[in-house]
Amino acid sequence: MNIIVDPKTGLKIGEFQPALDPKKFQNPDVTATGAKRAQVYFKGLKTLWFCTGSLCNIECINCYIDSSPTAEHFVFITPDDMEPYLDEINALGYGQIEIAFTGGEPYMNPHIIRLSQMALERGHSLLVLTNAMRPMMRPRVQAGLLDLQKRYGDKMTLRISLDHYGQAQHDHERGLGSFASALKGINWLSDSGFNLNIAGRTIWNESEAKSRRGYGGLIEQGGWPIDTADPKQLVLFPEMDAHVDVPEISETCWGILGVSPDDIMCSNSRMVVRRKGAGRAAVLACTLLWDDDQFELGASLKQARAPIKLNHPHCAKFCVLGGASCSA
Repeated sequence: MNIIVDPKTGLKIGEFQPALDPKKFQNPDVTATGAKRAQVYFKGLKTLWFCTGSLCNIECINCYIDSSPTAEHFVFITPDDMEPYLDEINALGYGQIEIAFTGGEPYMNPHIIRLSQMALERGHSLLVLTNAMRPMMRPRVQAGLLDLQKRYGDKMTLRISLDHYGQAQHDHERGLGSFASALKGINWLSDSGFNLNIAGRTIWNESEAKSRRGYGGLIEQGGWPIDTADPKQLVLFPEMDAHVDVPEISETCWGILGVSPDDIMCSNSRMVVRRKGAGRAAVLACTLLWDDDQFELGASLKQARAPIKLNHPHCAKFCVLGGASCSA
């Protein structure tokens, strides 16, 4: 095993992996070996994601959506963008589902409190992915969050991105001082009675058990209401790198791996984005495949019910082999 060590910090941050075979993921219907490519059929909407915008207060080394303080490939979602999709959820008979916000940093969006209210007042649960840093801690945002907490309580959950339980590792990914800033935000949320989750990463060449013990110590120290044994409360995401080799998923793989396509997140979730310069929002197959045209499914939820062919490395690494899902 060839471990990658950061020359500046001495941190073990992963292991060397071979580059992706250029013959793979070229044909949406068949794999490089000629096998019929696996696809996932839509079974009904359980989670609708909204990318609130690509703007972020920090720039992480490994951001899957290329967010930064200057990123503008996705513009801010507005209430006018969101409302037709909430109406369509009702029209298509999906009932009360999970609405989830990602970014960028959602609390950079000036409409975020109103967007949150729109989801909650329709009876949906709300999941917000945040770094819990300065944008969330602005007085106007704090006041809005406290009002939502008072009115909707357990219907809202904030998932904080904390890449590691150690300051050095987290700051390596997100910048000096980001760990302390995130902890300040988590402490405020915990003291204020919000539902909290933590999203960590598995790049550090640690076992899952060691990672959960490490986070457990930090959580106990902070007194945060998070159960490290619950994979929904402490989510450890597999790493994604589209340039690293990974097996393609054929139809026969479902039985070999003991995995059901009905458990893959594109069977029950979609993401709404508003691209810069676009006349309106669009629906994507999932949160991960934002820059590949084959996964843009149309302008409406009805149009977005087509089967998804697993023609991307993230489909294999994150979802099928990694067993991960962005939803709560």
